[in-house]
Amino acid sequence: MTLSHAIWIVTALAAFAAMEGWAALLHGKVWHHALWSIHRSHHARRRGLFERNDALSFLHAPVAVALILYGCMGAPGFLREAAFGFGLGMTAFGFAYVVVHDGLVHRRLPVSGLARVPYLARVRDAHRVHHSTGGAPYGLFLGPLVLARRAASAAPAATAAAPFQATAAAPHPRSARRRAPPSVRRRAPQRAR
Repeated sequence: MTLSHAIWIVTALAAFAAMEGWAALLHGKVWHHALWSIHRSHHARRRGLFERNDALSFLHAPVAVALILYGCMGAPGFLREAAFGFGLGMTAFGFAYVVVHDGLVHRRLPVSGLARVPYLARVRDAHRVHHSTGGAPYGLFLGPLVLARRAASAAPAATAAAPFQATAAAPHPRSARRRAPPSVRRRAPQRAR
């Protein structure tokens, strides 16, 4: 293995991991707020093959292509090799996201066999939680870990409050629900297809 190959592998893996965090941040802070007018189509029943939200899938492709092209044609050196690896990692993440999200979760591609992989089945289920609540997890591949962390942090609080629940008045069922941001409340999300 050459030094170039090592740089490509390390930067591609770093880019793949970073894209999950970036996608979760964009999804929660931008798509469910400023770009809700476009992303809303993803939370509604789709009519036809495409939805307006599909346009958001192409936002990072030009950046990945530019990085790969620079990695092929730029001046030799670490920056060129790192750019190439980062572009490959972004591309790999985009491909994996489309296959798992659009294919496995939303059944837009014939990849239902991926559900035989236990972790991918948990990814699918976690993303369906997002569609049923409109809230976290906003990421895809780490969704099961986000839900597990939330459940673990809620368990000690519930145990500590248990002795006091008998004397406290029961809350109204609607007040216990997590409210979506105002832009999301306009149209309630539907279950994942």
